[in-house]
Amino acid sequence: MTVFLTTERLVLRRFTAADVDHLVELDGDPEVMRHLTGGRPTAREQVEGELLPLYLAHYRRYGDLGWWAAEERAGGAFLGWFEFRPTREGDRSEVELGYRLRRAAWGLGYATEGVRALVRRGFTALGVRRVVAYTMTVNAGSRRVMEKTGLSFVRTFHEDYPEAIPGSEHGEVEYALTAGQWRARDGAARSGILEP
Repeated sequence: MTVFLTTERLVLRRFTAADVDHLVELDGDPEVMRHLTGGRPTAREQVEGELLPLYLAHYRRYGDLGWWAAEERAGGAFLGWFEFRPTREGDRSEVELGYRLRRAAWGLGYATEGVRALVRRGFTALGVRRVVAYTMTVNAGSRRVMEKTGLSFVRTFHEDYPEAIPGSEHGEVEYALTAGQWRARDGAARSGILEP
């Protein structure tokens, strides 16, 4: 197991081929997928043939930027994943932040803990200059995590999706945080991060 980051309660590690069932289960929960696909699950074939190969390819290309499996530090239960990857090919200065957690992990502070640790690592060790995150306007939970982490609202926008899902008529929102803003607000603050 290749550990990328450890926090007080989380271990973020590289995905492996053995994680197919974890991803299928995660994306099989209609509530987890509500703001992504309207609740439709991701097919096992897509996980095996597209998603997992994409995650693994990012490790080869970027090493320390990509998707990270999230596990409980105590007990090792799979909780979901965090995304921290370049928005433009070959450019590490701006990364997209995201996460997807099992319903059992909601409301326990795992998302905020993982996001804070990733932002801190990005700005202090990975050369990241700007972090962006997107969600549906109606996804109040994810918006709260972004705000608690220090990201600020940038804009509301509308995508032309082939199939509308409940809430998509309100559009998507973008949040962002620059390294300078982070240092000014939180530079000396502890984020609960422990090196692997």
